[in-house]
Amino acid sequence: MKKLFALSTPFVFALILAGCGSGSSSNNSADTPVTIPVVAQAELCAAPRPAGTIDPLTGVAYGDVPGTLNDEMKWIAYYVNQTYLWYGDVVPVSPASYFIGATVPYVDPSDNTASTEKVTSNYMVVDAYFNSQRSTKFTASGKPLDQFHFTYQTTDYVAQTSQGVQLGFGFEVALLSASPPRQALVAYVEPGSPAAVAGIVRGTQFISINGVDVANGTDLTTLNDGLFTPVTGTTYNFVVQIPGVSGQTQIPLTPANITSTPVMNVTTLPAPNNNIGYILYTDQIATAESELIDAVNQLQAANGGAGVTDLVLDLRYNGGGYLDLASELAYMIAGPGPTTGKFFEQDTYNNKNPFGLTTAQATVPFHSTAQGFSATTGQPLPQLNLSTLYVITSAGTCSASEAIINGLRGVGVKVVQIGETTCGKPYGFYPQDNCGTTYFTIQFKGVNYQNFGDYADGFIPGGTGTTANNLPGCAATDDFTKQLGDPAEASLATTLYYKNNNGACPSPALGMSRGSVQNRHAGPVLHRSPIRENRILRPISNLPMQ
Repeated sequence: MKKLFALSTPFVFALILAGCGSGSSSNNSADTPVTIPVVAQAELCAAPRPAGTIDPLTGVAYGDVPGTLNDEMKWIAYYVNQTYLWYGDVVPVSPASYFIGATVPYVDPSDNTASTEKVTSNYMVVDAYFNSQRSTKFTASGKPLDQFHFTYQTTDYVAQTSQGVQLGFGFEVALLSASPPRQALVAYVEPGSPAAVAGIVRGTQFISINGVDVANGTDLTTLNDGLFTPVTGTTYNFVVQIPGVSGQTQIPLTPANITSTPVMNVTTLPAPNNNIGYILYTDQIATAESELIDAVNQLQAANGGAGVTDLVLDLRYNGGGYLDLASELAYMIAGPGPTTGKFFEQDTYNNKNPFGLTTAQATVPFHSTAQGFSATTGQPLPQLNLSTLYVITSAGTCSASEAIINGLRGVGVKVVQIGETTCGKPYGFYPQDNCGTTYFTIQFKGVNYQNFGDYADGFIPGGTGTTANNLPGCAATDDFTKQLGDPAEASLATTLYYKNNNGACPSPALGMSRGSVQNRHAGPVLHRSPIRENRILRPISNLPMQ
């Protein structure tokens, strides 16, 4: 399969791209309608789930009844035409050409290049047809307007977002070079995972996998499986170079269901910076809610109960997720002072107002209580009451993680940005299941309390321009020679330098010495599932097509 947006898809080194993009902020008028069925019923399924199967996200039974793949594709066309932000760009496509065994067009959302694929399953049929129902326009800067149109098999989506579970070894891979000579390092390791137990740490370099040389090997299937999509029950023999360990180490690992820990390394920094808190936040999934509450409570109790005066929020590996979690964290950082009576984000939809939302319903408040993702619904949230936030970012800081930055700036909290320009995605969607496939199509654009949401080119640290996406701060590199949270790590060291030197940036930039990893390879690329790089609102129960 050409696409990179399915968990079962092997990830090809030659096709690795930064997982973020940009899009136009304008909605389409209704003068270029797509021809669609007048009525398209949901849950007419070629392979219906057993009656009474419960949707774990809503607690309500799915309503699948026997149907055909053609019924599912008619529903897709209707759903996109009704809810897609850029529905006027979609070219009508007949479902007749999409069936098991057919070879069909497929457009890579990362660059809008067209190819073909042979579809061999029900899921591939509906995924390929959904792929045809998107804008293939480009922005003024030459990026695809919509890089965020994808599907997931519903069981995989639920496992990742609700439970933080994914098959793997527990290491997050950063590709510093995707073409020969390739270089792949470990960005971070999940606590208690097979990788952690085996001694793999941040900065570990992959030398070979099952005898295939990572730098120049030609067996890409083995490399991609070992690094990104391991096969259940298969043992992979990794030869790695672990920082601080002499020589190379051989480590056999068998993939397991890894439960993500999205909030890590919560600490106060060593003296003389002991009044500064640090949080590594990697995923805005349901389990993060209780972990964020615990993290803020820990920082409140630091320094003998005096708490912290500043916070460094490390978002360099956070691609987004649930927007309500972003709102909760923003409130916990700022407290009630600047947020009372103001909203975190307001979302605008296409001119059909497909969900029939009022302005109030399309507004995400600063949540002062837990929303029930993994903490008790209504539980009051702790607050740090900070007027300034330091964020560490990368090109992989995307969508709902960018919303934290934008939402706080909208109510006057100063956000200092250290690192790389973020991905630029002020868009989001409501995931929608139909017949066991969950569909993600861009449905809204978000703005902050000051009505700003034009950061399709990302937030720029220390930018010299005058536009609102230029933030105070400094460019910095991702320093794999140090552990995350180490004050000597380049991005954190740059943050401390900026704070302690009246807003000055170090010169030359830290971590950029001649011959260093960072000097040769700036901007590592992470291969992440697309649900980890988005702005997601919880499902609406009154969709007009159901």
